[in-house]
Amino acid sequence: MGISQAFWKFLPMFDRVLVERLAAETVTKGGIMIPEKSQAKVLQATVVAVGPGSTNKDGKVTPVCVKVGDKVMLPEYGGTKVVLDDKDYFLFRDGDILGKYVE
Repeated sequence: MGISQAFWKFLPMFDRVLVERLAAETVTKGGIMIPEKSQAKVLQATVVAVGPGSTNKDGKVTPVCVKVGDKVMLPEYGGTKVVLDDKDYFLFRDGDILGKYVE
């Protein structure tokens, strides 16, 4: 099942953003294997789905700040784990995302 088909089953609500964390480094640049306990928590992720945004007090929708495909920086803690097609993803509020990488 392709990535787009997996998310037909799941659409974030309001200002939620679904991300896939980048893989942890398991080998140093010099070729030394890093034990799992010593691997740093990965704070970078790719946005895979976004909600429509949050509704303000005037009833207008404020869209989320990121779009599908953006590379983002996550907080060290937080997020809700979501398993889709046996793969782990994490759900964050748009305001919890620390920033996005631009080229």
